[in-house]
Amino acid sequence: MKSQQKYQKTFSFELFPPKTAEGMEKLRVSVRELAALQPLYFSVTYGAGGSTRERTFATVDWLRSEGIATTPHLSCVGATRDQVRETLHHYRNQGIQRLVALRGDMPSGMGGPGEFPHANDLVEFIRAETGDHFYIDVAAYPEFHPQAFDAATDLVNFKRKVDAGANEAITQYFYNADAYFYFIESCEKQGIDIPIVPGIMPITNYTQLARFSDACGSEIPRWIRQRLQGYHDDLAGIREFGIEVVTQLCRRLLEQGAPGLHFYTMNQSRAVSRIWSNLGLSHSLHEGHEEAS
Repeated sequence: MKSQQKYQKTFSFELFPPKTAEGMEKLRVSVRELAALQPLYFSVTYGAGGSTRERTFATVDWLRSEGIATTPHLSCVGATRDQVRETLHHYRNQGIQRLVALRGDMPSGMGGPGEFPHANDLVEFIRAETGDHFYIDVAAYPEFHPQAFDAATDLVNFKRKVDAGANEAITQYFYNADAYFYFIESCEKQGIDIPIVPGIMPITNYTQLARFSDACGSEIPRWIRQRLQGYHDDLAGIREFGIEVVTQLCRRLLEQGAPGLHFYTMNQSRAVSRIWSNLGLSHSLHEGHEEAS
């Protein structure tokens, strides 16, 4: 973990673009509550194959109109070079300086990955088109990508993204801190030297979490799964237990050198705000760190 301890800790929140006007109004309320915590930035997801492109653009536009530092996601599966070039041009004209570059999941019915089979291809293209204009975040998988042949192959794929020009990485969420620490040690042995920020998923709904975890390969440790199942329909109990568990996870990660936290908010503020308060986090942690907008 020595390589991670040298980086200043940063904190950020992920949003997804709402599908409805009602969802957008709820997002606005959540964002204003979360913005009061003064994270480094809010990221906004981008559906695979560009399926949420216009809604992502609209969400980014609103955040920036509120004076909020914004980092759009850009996924490349199914996209053409011209489409990605156009999106990069759009963001550059907006003054965006930071992107999360992802392959994205293959939409059902899509015949192939398109002109960018892998995320490292996207990172290389962004660098070729825009030089060092964008600070680029990529994904990392402490429990390794569900489609990877094995952990060693997944680490090689991650290094390709770093070598292509990634500045930083955000992990898939996890609940086993040792998986993250071992992953960092493995990266250090490969000479990978960028901040690798843990992705944090608050626990508020067991059924939803189990579905997400099965899809993305994130393990819910048996002791957590069993306790969550024991709450049955007691949603308040699930939330309180989830806040306690995730607070303990975050505290251990920070104490042992993780370079910050990236919260998957699911467009909700309550659980993140509680965890933030439990950890005693403050915007003063960002002092001296130049914000990317």
